Amino acid sequence: MKEVSDISPDVEVEPEARSGSWSGVLAMSLGAFALIASEFMPVSLLTPIAADLQISEGQAGQAISVSGAFAVLTSLFISSLTRGLDRKWLLLGLIGVMIVSGSVVSVAPNYLIFMLGRALIGVVIGGFWSMSAATVMRLVEEHHVPRALAILNGGNALATVIAAPAGSFLGGLIGWRGAFFCVVPVAVIVFLWQLVSLPSMTSGKTHASPNVFRLLKKPLVAVGMAGAGLFFMGQFSLFTYVRPFLEIVAHVNVSTLSFILLLIGVSGLVGTLLIGGLLKNSVYPVLIIIPFIMALLAVGLLCLGKSILMSAVILTIWGLFATSAPVGWWTWLARTLPNDAEAGGGLMVAVVQLAITMGATCGGILFDGSGYRATFGVSALILIAASLSALMANRIYKCGV
Repeated sequence: MKEVSDISPDVEVEPEARSGSWSGVLAMSLGAFALIASEFMPVSLLTPIAADLQISEGQAGQAISVSGAFAVLTSLFISSLTRGLDRKWLLLGLIGVMIVSGSVVSVAPNYLIFMLGRALIGVVIGGFWSMSAATVMRLVEEHHVPRALAILNGGNALATVIAAPAGSFLGGLIGWRGAFFCVVPVAVIVFLWQLVSLPSMTSGKTHASPNVFRLLKKPLVAVGMAGAGLFFMGQFSLFTYVRPFLEIVAHVNVSTLSFILLLIGVSGLVGTLLIGGLLKNSVYPVLIIIPFIMALLAVGLLCLGKSILMSAVILTIWGLFATSAPVGWWTWLARTLPNDAEAGGGLMVAVVQLAITMGATCGGILFDGSGYRATFGVSALILIAASLSALMANRIYKCGV
């Protein structure tokens, strides 16, 4: 998953467990980089994947869907299933699965094996993001936790900038299989680095209820989670199919495609750095306005997408808002559930991954059946629904329900 919340550890942490392992924090950050790169690599490689495996672009886009589906299942159950297991070895096991996933995908002889490899990365996504922040909070002293979480997010942001354009560039240079395999050596480095830098982190007494769905009984949480889900669904029903859109409609070549994807990533990084100042007083204006603007941008692509210049400009603005918006949703979570943020964080991971899965799936079906206009039009409608949900959540908040 591309976002990390400011959640509390999922286990009781003894004072001596905070070892000040900044090397471990950096290893976790590199792990986040490798994971985000693996998760969204298909976005920039849909066309060659589809051609090589003799499937449609919509079917290739389900590589995002299947990873999201397995991430949902993993995020909901990993804490209860691994209770009592040393978190160091659990994380190493997940990185090992990432290595296997990248290897399987890069040599997949058919669509079934390809999707199996993507399912494995979904397990890693759900497990890693469910415990990453809590793990980092056990590595450093309490007053250093904000800085450590910022470093962890740095790997996420850097992957957002690099993964898509690098995938497109490497795909043209060494093929889509080679592009996927390039993540494997990085994952091996992460495994070895975490092996030597992470201390033993035994799972102690848990304070979280195993039933995260109990939070949905609160109207504000239910409506807010719906808004978050609609936002990510609308975003990825469009963004998953950016490459075939640019190639079919704007007729861009590989180098131009890589440059546009780089612009999206860089603008997203800038947006992430700037959005904090807008969230100091209230998160709701940001949560309401951003999806509405993104809906307008989707319509702009429908009207002006045949121009390479206009597509590049619109998608650059899209990246500015799309990448920074999740920061607003995690801030909303921390302020809405300050005493139950761990359970809320697990629920948010599941909601986001399910939304990504549904968005990529619906977008692929529409793209194959009716073309990009239907895909982008539905994306705009979903994003407007996300804006209205955030508006409704704001009204519930003001009413104190």
